[in-house]
Amino acid sequence: MFVQVIQGQVTDAEQAHAAMDRWMEELAPEATGWLGTTAGVTADGRFIALARFESADAARRNSESAAQDKWWHEFSALLSNGATFRDTEDVTPGMFGDPDAAGFVQVIRGRASNPARVRELMQMDPADWVAFRPEVIGSIFSLFDDGRFATTFYFTSEAAARDGERKEPPAELKALVDELDSLDAEPPEFFDLTSPWLYSPAST
Repeated sequence: MFVQVIQGQVTDAEQAHAAMDRWMEELAPEATGWLGTTAGVTADGRFIALARFESADAARRNSESAAQDKWWHEFSALLSNGATFRDTEDVTPGMFGDPDAAGFVQVIRGRASNPARVRELMQMDPADWVAFRPEVIGSIFSLFDDGRFATTFYFTSEAAARDGERKEPPAELKALVDELDSLDAEPPEFFDLTSPWLYSPAST
C-alpha cells in the first residue's frame, strides 16, 4: 500500500468538503489503484488527508492526469499557506471493522527516535488491543524516510474514544504504550476529526 499525507491550513472547511465530494464524484471513478481517502478539518482549521493507493505508480498516474491537476489547482486555493506532502509505502494497516463507518478519526503525527522499533511494535498481534478498546475499528501506521510517522485511528464515535482513553490498560498493554511514548523524538501533533470525510471505491 502507498499512502500520501497532505496537510495545510484551510480557509473554508465547507468549501473544502464540497471540493472533496466533487473529487469523489468526478475523478474517483477514473483513479485506478485508489483504495480510499480519509480527510477532514480540525476545530482550529488544520486540514489533513490520507490518500491510499495500491502502489506509488498508481498514485503517480493519478497525479499526472489533467483532471487531477485542474482539481488540485482549485482545491489548493482554499489553503492559506499551501500544502505539505509526505509519501510512503512503509504502511501497516489494521482493520478490525469498517473504517468507513467511523464517527471519529484521530491522526497523530510525530517523529520516532527508533523507527524500526516503532514499526515492530505497531505490527504486533492486535487481539489484546481489540479486546481492550473495541471502539477502535481500524488503524493505519505510515512511516516516512526521515523517521516521521502518521498514525490514523478510526473510532465508532468520539464519545466512545474519550471513554476508552480514560480506561486503565492491563500491564502488558501499558508497557507497550509506555515504550511507544518513550520513542517519541518530539511532541506528537494530534488532528481530531470530529466529522471525518471518508471516501472509498465502494461508495462510488
